[in-house]
Amino acid sequence: MLVIANKDAGSTEPDAIEQALEVLRGAAPTELVYCESRDHLQECLDARAGRPVVVVGGDGSLHTTISALYARGELADTPVGLIPLGTGNDLARGLDLPLDAAKAAEVIRAGSLRAMDLIADDTGGVVVNAVHVGAGAEAAQAATPLKPRLGPLAFPLGAVVAGLRTKGWRLTVVVDGRTVARPRRKTLMVGLANAPSIAGGTAQLSPDAVPHDGQVDVVVSHSVGRLARMGYALHLTRGRHTGRDDVVALRGREVVVSGEEFFINADGEVTGPRRHSSWRVLPGAWRMYLPSGPLAGADAAADTSTGGSPHLA
Repeated sequence: MLVIANKDAGSTEPDAIEQALEVLRGAAPTELVYCESRDHLQECLDARAGRPVVVVGGDGSLHTTISALYARGELADTPVGLIPLGTGNDLARGLDLPLDAAKAAEVIRAGSLRAMDLIADDTGGVVVNAVHVGAGAEAAQAATPLKPRLGPLAFPLGAVVAGLRTKGWRLTVVVDGRTVARPRRKTLMVGLANAPSIAGGTAQLSPDAVPHDGQVDVVVSHSVGRLARMGYALHLTRGRHTGRDDVVALRGREVVVSGEEFFINADGEVTGPRRHSSWRVLPGAWRMYLPSGPLAGADAAADTSTGGSPHLA
C-alpha cells in the first residue's frame, strides 16, 4: 500500500501514524511518504504502481488526494483508505469510521471496499464530503487561522464570526432544472451534502445524507435576519434546520448557483469569488475501505464490498 501523509500530520501525530502502519503492515507491504506540496503529491502518485492509496489526515487531505487521482483519470481504479487524523474528519464521522488510527487501519486491513459518490464542479474540481456557498465559506475563512490553536473549536467560533457579519447574497439556485431560490429573497447559505456533517461534526448539514445513493442533499437557507441567523445556527448544530420555514431542503443530481459574488468552501478548501458555479453527482465514482455491514440508504446493487486482503496487495 502507498500511505500518504501531509507534513503537518506527520509532525503532530507520529505515534498515531506508527500505530496505523503496524496494523497495515500485517496485511501488505506498506510504504509511507510525506507529501509537502501538490507537485510532490503528483510525484508520489507517479510511483504508485497500481497500489491502493491510504490517506493520513482529514477531509482536506482526502479532498486533495481524491482530486489528484480524479484529474489523472486513476480514481476509479484506485482503492482508497483513510486514517482520519485531521481537524474535522467529517466524512469519517459520517461513514462511522473509527477516529482512532489503529482501529481505522483495521478497517482497511479487513479489505471491505464500497462504492462512493463524488460531486464534480464545472472547473474540474471534486468534493467528497460537502460544499458550501455563502455563510459556510465565510465561516471556513474565519476558522482557518484559528485551527492551529483551537483545533475543532475553531469551527463553531468561525461560524459565530461569519454569522455576525454576513448580510446574505442575492442568488439563483437551480436543482435538476427546478429553480428553488431567486435573487429577490436573500440567501444566507447554500449547502450540498454528500455526507451528514460539517465543521468537525458540530453542524449536521444533512443528517440523512449518504455518499453512495447517487444524489446530493441540498440545503438553501434564507435565514438572513439577525435573530433568524442565530436560530438557524442553533438548529443547524442539532440537524433541525431543515424544518424551518426559511429553509429549503431537497435532493438532486445537478445544482447551479449564480448571482452576486460568492466564495465556495469545498471540503474545507475555500475558493472564489465566483458569480456562477455548478455541480453534478458522479455515482459510484470511487471506492473506499469502510466498516463491513449494510449500507444505510444505499441500493444493494451499489455495494461493491469484497472481503479479505487480496485487494491490499
